[in-house]
Amino acid sequence: MGKPAAVVWDRSFLGYDLGGDHPLNPVRLDLTVRLATALGVLDGVELRAPEPASDEEIELVHKPGYLSAVQAAPTAGWDVGHGLGTADNPVFERMHEASALVVGGSLAAARAITSGEADRAVNIAGGLHHAMPDSAAGFCVYNDCAVAIEWLLRSGVERIAYVDVDVHHGDGVQTAFWDDPRVLTISLHQHPMSLWPGTGWAGEVGGAGAEGSAVNVPLPAGTRDGGWMRAFQATVPALLRAFRPQVLVTQCGVDTHKEDPLADLSLSVDGHRAIYQAFRDLVDEHGYKWLALGGGGYELLRVVPRSWTHLLATVLDRDVDPNRPLPADWVAHATRIAPNWPLPASMTDECDAGYQPWGGDAQEPVDKAIRETRRAVFPLHGLDPDDPRD
Repeated sequence: MGKPAAVVWDRSFLGYDLGGDHPLNPVRLDLTVRLATALGVLDGVELRAPEPASDEEIELVHKPGYLSAVQAAPTAGWDVGHGLGTADNPVFERMHEASALVVGGSLAAARAITSGEADRAVNIAGGLHHAMPDSAAGFCVYNDCAVAIEWLLRSGVERIAYVDVDVHHGDGVQTAFWDDPRVLTISLHQHPMSLWPGTGWAGEVGGAGAEGSAVNVPLPAGTRDGGWMRAFQATVPALLRAFRPQVLVTQCGVDTHKEDPLADLSLSVDGHRAIYQAFRDLVDEHGYKWLALGGGGYELLRVVPRSWTHLLATVLDRDVDPNRPLPADWVAHATRIAPNWPLPASMTDECDAGYQPWGGDAQEPVDKAIRETRRAVFPLHGLDPDDPRD
């Protein structure tokens, strides 16, 4: 890596707090940064504090009337609509300000790249990929991923690939760029038959004039590290080579973990680490700029802090040995937060994240998913869906 990576972080991100027992608890961000700091991953790194995105920046993707609804919601006292005030997206104090700050964080990461200050940038508070132009959805008020991509396009970037590894389909980003051939959206997620939002079928390939710009790899429930990585390697590298993006934007949700309470894939922290390293390999091989964002992840103490510490370490080229013990001070802090929650001892789940490459067959359920996706989109990129060399 040439230039030092940019890390966007400030404790003010913790204001994006949906309250009560909501699964998206900002403690996961605080614990991640504490763990990365305790392990030395952030030593000497100047953390970039975000500025809230302006209304004009948010309106690159979202409708002005929706912004008005979000701004008014905490004091409105009535049903404001737009997906707000639901169990998934409850109204909370300073909702617009907190949401605009998340968008501002992803824009700060994008600016670090376009300014030439950094070739890689990361905002673990970002990745709110479900928000739609006129509504909140899936814990997401504003879609920072889509705003950052649109901002990059308007700043002169000609081709952007967005790869979403959250357990849920990256529906909001796909919707935002459905008709835009300049943006390739790839989402690997649990099959829509068994998980919200029920979209992300292999046949969803993009709008008229942009066929092939949307790629969906719906994975069967129970998919483990090896099957997940086989699906990734059988689809993503070939599509990126054909598309030739200048910037790779990755949404790195960790709710694919076997312990996540909201979904049914079965990855490990070791699998997550392998995913981030696969991204880095692609970045290094092809010279992409890399904008990494957070996303879902609801095992707040055992999974998210370790997985995203590995993400930060990978972006910074400061890889953490999986066998490294968790620092005693961090364990003590986490124990004070949740005294009865058993914590792991180290940065590994002791799982083998190796995989068998796809060979063109379709014996396993994950292989059938691979073949279905390749047959839907590979021909649109000049690739042979049945040739594993493509």
